[in-house]
Amino acid sequence: MPPQLRFPSALPNLYPHLLLPRFLPFPSPPCSSRLLPFTPPPSLSISRSRRHPIHRFLPRGMATAAGEDAPPSGTSGSGEGAVRPPRRTLEELAWDETFVRELPGDPRSDNIPRQVLHACYTKVSPSAPVDNPKLVAWSESVADLLDLDHKEFERPDFPQFFSGATPLVGSVPYAQCYGGHQFGSWAGQLGDGRAVTLGEVLNSRGERWELQLKGAGKTPYSRFADGLAVLRSSIREFLCSEAMHGLGIPTTRALCLVETGKSVVRDMFYDGNSKEEPGAIVCRVAPSFLRFGSYQIHATRGKEDLEIVRHLVDYTIRHHYPHLESIKKSEGLSFEAAIGDSPAIDLTSNKYAAWAVEVAERTAYLIARWQGVGFTHGVLNTDNMSVLGLTIDYGPFGFLDAFDPSFTPNTTDLPGKRYCFANQPDVGLWNIAQFTGPLSSAGLINKDEANYVMERYGTKFMDEYQSIMTRKLGLSKYNKQLISKLLNNLAVDKVDYTNFFRLLSNVKADPDIPENELLVPIKAALLDIGKERKEAWISWVQTYIEELVASGISDEERKTSMNQVNPKYVLRNYLCQTAIDAADLGDYEEVRRLLKVMERPYDEQPGMEKYARLPPAWAYRPGVCMLSCSS
Repeated sequence: MPPQLRFPSALPNLYPHLLLPRFLPFPSPPCSSRLLPFTPPPSLSISRSRRHPIHRFLPRGMATAAGEDAPPSGTSGSGEGAVRPPRRTLEELAWDETFVRELPGDPRSDNIPRQVLHACYTKVSPSAPVDNPKLVAWSESVADLLDLDHKEFERPDFPQFFSGATPLVGSVPYAQCYGGHQFGSWAGQLGDGRAVTLGEVLNSRGERWELQLKGAGKTPYSRFADGLAVLRSSIREFLCSEAMHGLGIPTTRALCLVETGKSVVRDMFYDGNSKEEPGAIVCRVAPSFLRFGSYQIHATRGKEDLEIVRHLVDYTIRHHYPHLESIKKSEGLSFEAAIGDSPAIDLTSNKYAAWAVEVAERTAYLIARWQGVGFTHGVLNTDNMSVLGLTIDYGPFGFLDAFDPSFTPNTTDLPGKRYCFANQPDVGLWNIAQFTGPLSSAGLINKDEANYVMERYGTKFMDEYQSIMTRKLGLSKYNKQLISKLLNNLAVDKVDYTNFFRLLSNVKADPDIPENELLVPIKAALLDIGKERKEAWISWVQTYIEELVASGISDEERKTSMNQVNPKYVLRNYLCQTAIDAADLGDYEEVRRLLKVMERPYDEQPGMEKYARLPPAWAYRPGVCMLSCSS
């Protein structure tokens, strides 16, 4: 059972002025009020660069995913004289199977749906039906992560390999076992029901990348499903994986998308209207696909499986958090903190607690970045939460068009809207609470350490969120009242979130601008507002200009910095649907064109302005703006 946890006071409601029903992560347990609020002691007030250098904060090989240390959009990050790593053929990929080699596996290798006990995986091969598969699209940057020669994608047999019809030499395919909470309730064993991991590839830089085929057929974890995926959902996952990377947000990646040539039957809205759709498979790439549920499942299966929790955590730290295996106090990083009258929490003496804190902080960092760009995941179950802090499992996601904090892109999430945009920070906290449970049950962390993990999530989220919103407005310091009023105005007038912030960089720090000209720079985002609302916006812009003047930053410098954090292009659902409609007719060019646009979302990209337009009326119909969990 999870320890008795306190709700961190460091995570206030971000939208109190909108009178939204707030999702409460868990009931407040009986505890002394003197334990709250929590304020980190001076020992935690270390510099940002020392607290979590970006190269430590992100998985190996994904340091540029954070955006802050990434090269400008559209560059490779390497100088002209940089040595290009050797290009490899598919046969030359360097496979290394640590997950299979070091963790307990299922003694059976059949794909009959069943409970898999005392194991982290089942060896199973891809089994999706295939007939003359076709390559729809592929990512050059992901190919570069693997040192894969771009000419390999021209091979006639390439689609055979990445549809699973032909095995890749050296790979040892498997499906992972995990459980999870779905919509707040424990769902038991879930696992890779339609995903087969081909194995781990080592590149020339020593980075380890797992390759996984999603939609590759039945596994023991498929339950009552067929283990397949359709083209529409696969296009969405492929494009959004790469679009999120372009935005600088930690994410799993996508190497390629293949149409299988066989039809798959799907009931999109669970209304009895099934139909055949083109089948497809995405090759996903990440340092690891471990999730919160990977640890949860074993903690629910009796004392003998608690050792598997420890074994799996040790594996995770050894391969993905190696800096935690040798933390020394002499590094100058103090993680000690006293909570109430509890003993000091010393994370330098417990690598498991230090690891849990870093998982929580990565998760907080990730969700803060989502809030910054207006991204709603749609299905934040614990089996969809990466322990590396990556965005994982793209189902019914959505970027905000008209700003609505209660927006959910998931029809299954109605009417409660547990996973709506405004609730994501709280849901992340709730999921972290579930994540600490198995660690506590296995004796890896104690109650005070579990509570501290929660506190760090709250503190990290607010640090990142305030920093993001400050940079989005081009300010030198956080202004809660100004930002709160802005969010209220955006919600009342249903303003397009992406276009508004992009236009905001055109506002000049000039207090002498005539009142009737104040809204000119953002006029294109303020549609159909009456006199009363116009006055509200003028008042806000006047206050905003006062802040800009006080900051002392030049208009040109501010515009440049704001355009580096406020994208011009995001993967709106209607853009996905346009590409899907064309692909259904055998035309993949729009998928490829959209991929190129989303790789450089902060650049102006002359000639591509149509991809930044407001959604048309048809974009708000079910099946476009909202989807079910069905794929």
